[in-house]
Amino acid sequence: MKNKLLAFLAAFGLVATVHAVEINDNISINGFIDGSWTKTDDNTNTNDDNDLDIDEVELNFIVNAGKVSGEIHIDDNDEGGNLGNIEQAHFSYSLENGLSITVGRFGSALGFEGQDPAGLYTFSRAYDDGTSIYNIGNIDGGNGQQVEGLSLGYSANAFSIAVSAVNGVDAEEEGNGFEDDLNVEIALTYTGIENLVLGGGMHSTSGRTGAAPVANDVDITNLHAAYTMDKLMLGGEYINVDEDGAADDLSAYLILADYDINDKMGIAVRYS
Repeated sequence: MKNKLLAFLAAFGLVATVHAVEINDNISINGFIDGSWTKTDDNTNTNDDNDLDIDEVELNFIVNAGKVSGEIHIDDNDEGGNLGNIEQAHFSYSLENGLSITVGRFGSALGFEGQDPAGLYTFSRAYDDGTSIYNIGNIDGGNGQQVEGLSLGYSANAFSIAVSAVNGVDAEEEGNGFEDDLNVEIALTYTGIENLVLGGGMHSTSGRTGAAPVANDVDITNLHAAYTMDKLMLGGEYINVDEDGAADDLSAYLILADYDINDKMGIAVRYS
């Protein structure tokens, strides 16, 4: 899918990040404030827009105690809202030989773009189809990217894998004559080639059956890569969405180049 700009758009984003502040040996706090100025001019007076916003504020509490670690992310990403949304709340237990178990509320491990604005190369997300289903890494997307469940992970020198059994926040697995089986996600990352990172996997959403509203099964396949050459990073991503009952499979892609001018400034160009 191509993002077609029918108007002139100028946008500047600023993310102020607070690095971890240690409270003691086991507890630390970090977070960010995301603000932006956007001006849109479509050659008419009725649809011009000039907007200065604080888009998101997030505060993260991080706990480490031996083999047990946990995180609570509190944020506000809604205009006029309060800093009261529990975006993430999960804890992990590290086993032997690179294995780990995570339980709680968290985001998808898939996608080239990060969960929050602090993890983006550009001001906007790559895909805008009205559903947010393609921006699978966006935990604030509101289309099932924020989930609750269990994830089993394994990490070695050159690759890592995570297998998760999850459902949407506040979802019921069974009740009142319907069933909504757990969703499954598999995410893999490979770093065995110098300067190259490969990632991908599948997120399979089990539809609601037995009572209205009935939802179809949806399988999302994601592949992405990033290659770094000195100050230049080249990235690409492909996403395919296969929904039972839909006439056609849908797909999207992005190509991105990011160049670091210095430690504090860079230029990014993206086509999606």
